[in-house]
Amino acid sequence: MKGDRVASIPLSDKKINFLGGSMKTTKKRKKIDFSAYLFILPVSLFFITFVLVPMLRGLQLSLYSFAKKNPVFVGLKHYSDLMFSGNGATIHEPFMKSLINTIIVTVVAVPIVVLVSIFVAVTIYNKSAVVRSFFRGVFYIPAISSVVSVTVVWAWIYHPEYGILNYVFKSMHLISENVDWLGNPKTALYAIITILITTSLGQPIILYVAALGNVPKELLEASEIDGATKWQVFTKITWPLIKPTTLYIVVVTTINSFQIFALIQLLTAGGPNYGTSTIMYLVYEAAIKNGNHGVASAMGIILAVIIGIISILQFKFLSTDND
Repeated sequence: MKGDRVASIPLSDKKINFLGGSMKTTKKRKKIDFSAYLFILPVSLFFITFVLVPMLRGLQLSLYSFAKKNPVFVGLKHYSDLMFSGNGATIHEPFMKSLINTIIVTVVAVPIVVLVSIFVAVTIYNKSAVVRSFFRGVFYIPAISSVVSVTVVWAWIYHPEYGILNYVFKSMHLISENVDWLGNPKTALYAIITILITTSLGQPIILYVAALGNVPKELLEASEIDGATKWQVFTKITWPLIKPTTLYIVVVTTINSFQIFALIQLLTAGGPNYGTSTIMYLVYEAAIKNGNHGVASAMGIILAVIIGIISILQFKFLSTDND
């Protein structure tokens, strides 16, 4: 009829059935392929078993006190004792010292590791394969060496009587008498940070060298033809393209810095007077030495929350999705 409009129905989405003069439409149902989920099943089971369940168990333990034979529910008392002074809490001061030390370690170590790694990678990238392999091996040896062997070497370097560091500094007239690098509260923490940096450079250098190999040579050659300086080439071309690698290195190095434990346990045991104690070491001291699993679990939860917040901020400001 004139003026009537007929609505078009996509045949790919609907079927038209004429039954007794009436028209019915039925939609196609999409089949869900569950086979793809089988590939992430092992990782999911591993995450749930070894990450999620222990974290929930730690959260539960943090709400109980194990001072007596039977656990006693205390709610958020452990968190209050850790974060605030008063109420006769003796753990507040050591925890705050350890928290400040942990933050200092992270703030000092992470930028130095990133900057030194980039510098070394850019410097050796255009060298011969033999030179690149040599420097990568030299910087990676501390990373693959056992912590015990590394601490033995550094304990000898820092020794107040016959350590090589005092000998070199006295020869250069930088110090007039021997310094107890690990026993002096002013130098102990930075001595630990130095060791952490040297053991953290290996992997970032290898990753940066690999990332530099993915930078298109055509862009670098075009920028040189246009008269760009090396600094402009690095800041405008190289740095944005290796930003994902930088994000990974920053996040991993931050987590490793927050979780530093073995170096402190073997070299200083948190001393002098909690001068090198970190949250991880305090967790060990509370749980293993003192048997106070509730307080240790509370410190672990606080540490996890801090690492999570910092990681989110790093992803926000360093992710290439924000460019």
